[in-house]
Amino acid sequence: MAKPVIFAEKPSQAKAYAEAFKVANKSKHHIELMPSATFPNGATITWGVGHLVELKQPAEYTPEWKKWRMDVLPMIPEKYEFKVAKGKWDQFKAVKSLFKEADYLINACDVDREGSNIFYSILKETHTKSKPIQRLWINSLEADEIRKGFESLRDNERDYRMYIEAQTRQISDWLVGMNASRLFTILLKSKGLNETMSVGRVQSPTVYMIYERQVEIDQFVPENFYELKGEFHSRMGTYTGKADFKSKKYEDALATLQKAGIEEKRKITAIVKTVDKKPKKISPPKLHSLSTLQQKANRIWKYSPAKVLEVAQQLYEKKLISYPRSDCQYITNAEFDYLKQQLPKYQELMNKPFKATLLAPNSRYVNSKKVEEHYAIIPTKSIPSAQKLGGLSPMEKNIYAEIMRSTLAIFHRDYTYEETKIVTMVNTLPFKTTGKVEIDRGFQELWPTPTDKKNEAPPLPQLSEGEDVDAVVQIHQGTTQPPKLFTEGQLVQMMKTCGKLVEDESDSEILKAIEGIGTEATRASIIETIKRHDYIDVTKNIVTITEKGKVLCQAISGSLLASPTMTAKWETYLKKISDGTGTQEAFLNNIEKFLNHLITASPSIVNNTDITAAAELAEPVVKGPIALCPACHKGNIVEKKSFYGCSAYNDGCKFTLSKKIASKKISAAHVKDLCDKGITKPIKGFKSKKGSTFSARLKLATDKIEFDFSV
Repeated sequence: MAKPVIFAEKPSQAKAYAEAFKVANKSKHHIELMPSATFPNGATITWGVGHLVELKQPAEYTPEWKKWRMDVLPMIPEKYEFKVAKGKWDQFKAVKSLFKEADYLINACDVDREGSNIFYSILKETHTKSKPIQRLWINSLEADEIRKGFESLRDNERDYRMYIEAQTRQISDWLVGMNASRLFTILLKSKGLNETMSVGRVQSPTVYMIYERQVEIDQFVPENFYELKGEFHSRMGTYTGKADFKSKKYEDALATLQKAGIEEKRKITAIVKTVDKKPKKISPPKLHSLSTLQQKANRIWKYSPAKVLEVAQQLYEKKLISYPRSDCQYITNAEFDYLKQQLPKYQELMNKPFKATLLAPNSRYVNSKKVEEHYAIIPTKSIPSAQKLGGLSPMEKNIYAEIMRSTLAIFHRDYTYEETKIVTMVNTLPFKTTGKVEIDRGFQELWPTPTDKKNEAPPLPQLSEGEDVDAVVQIHQGTTQPPKLFTEGQLVQMMKTCGKLVEDESDSEILKAIEGIGTEATRASIIETIKRHDYIDVTKNIVTITEKGKVLCQAISGSLLASPTMTAKWETYLKKISDGTGTQEAFLNNIEKFLNHLITASPSIVNNTDITAAAELAEPVVKGPIALCPACHKGNIVEKKSFYGCSAYNDGCKFTLSKKIASKKISAAHVKDLCDKGITKPIKGFKSKKGSTFSARLKLATDKIEFDFSV
């Protein structure tokens, strides 16, 4: 009987697979399974550590590409080559040996394009040929789902096309990143900006949209406007209303009142013309995809999108939720059936008893036609014990509870209320009032009651049509407000719906069809990347563009790198590759044409870019020694790529200083003060773990750096 080698994406995934069967033995690099009904001759599970192989760096193709020079751009290899990633050689050798010995292979990586890419890129680097390959396709790491998945493996035809799509994306990102980053770094350095500029297919248009919002705010000119508001006093209470009027001129408001025979701020008798009451309802929210979960968690708890994905992944590996990188908000009848069956246990777990009213599949949540690779993020069948639940971190508890509540909600009642619309006539001028009375909280009972009700209007008094009320009308002056800066959660939403920002109708439709730029799984990492490159700053969950980010956006302005349109068209064609209607060769040819145009057109744009503010903040290159080492008093502190260290390292001195402390860049001047004086001048812009900023001095203690708050 044939014996397969099962390849998991990472050790934790391999461990979950092994737990679904009986283990014969374990080693550092693989797990042997005992014979079973699923694997009559047993099976071997091995794993990657994410990507075991990666694309080679430019200098590994030719020495000419080592130095950053305009005359070697664009760098386009004749053949794209991969290598084993640093520190992963031992695991790669073990995988290679097992692949060679296997009767057939099972790709059991994450069920997405990147999982396909990881498996096939490793397989190709092992030079293993002519092995039958099958694909595991599951949405949960529960034991019964794993066994079911291995008993109904798919062929690898679609899996392989998804790999070609993912590899094409990987190569095109390498081409754009390596060439465009060097291009703009060289051009801006020639103007005097000492910064490395990272440019990318998705990250650059994302930064540009943040920049455009900042420009909107900076250029916003507030304008006054005038409205007519009325305060009404009835026998049963007070209420307010507003006339259907708005003007930039005070004189217009005054004329409107005079025409109606109303004197401002003077009591007058008004008549309640209509009181219209209608029952209204709000259906339970849709189930969560990753992006909606990221947005909700950011709004409630200020968790970053990257942290939400990390926590959701942990819950998935603990077998508590389904696949977390889902871009879908629907489930199939199969998932609905098990959720319905588990409903009493879920209610008990959440301590939220209610009579389920929606026990038949509702197309708002259940639609198999809209479930492609993954269904929505929902709880698994596994009900955690009190001990397991207690062992979750506070973040894990919050995210799990949110997923559980959104799932319970699909069985709950609608939120119902009565909406009242009142029209009050002050002479000939109608004033409109709208209010609501809650009838049944329905599904909202599942969530904590909001404590902040300052924006809620007070309840309306009981009124009758034709009733006289006392009225006082005022001209109210308001001021237009600028757009608000994005939060991190809104940034995810903005990336997903950026089709709304594109004027060209056809480009906008493309963006809507592919749901914006980036993918559900990559948007969080893109935000982290542009943070790391110092293009944006996030303080108390508010995203602002940095001076370096502004320079990048001015430099790429007018090019396709500044527009989500380019990414939209790329993503559209990339999907054709996995559908079998597009080719890698055609796509990469277009990337080469794009790069050639970019290299020709960019110098004139960069020439007009203002780098003044960014250049003042940029780190000067420190080639010589900064100060005498305070630890050994023999070597000198010198600047390295990511830290400051002692030149006497080879003689045993291990003194180092990070270039970033509490999210703040530490300059050579700060290091000199620390080494020479033991303390720096006050430094602004440190960031606490909670996200708040603070100022402090850095103080050199015996074996560490301390904050000194005597600012």
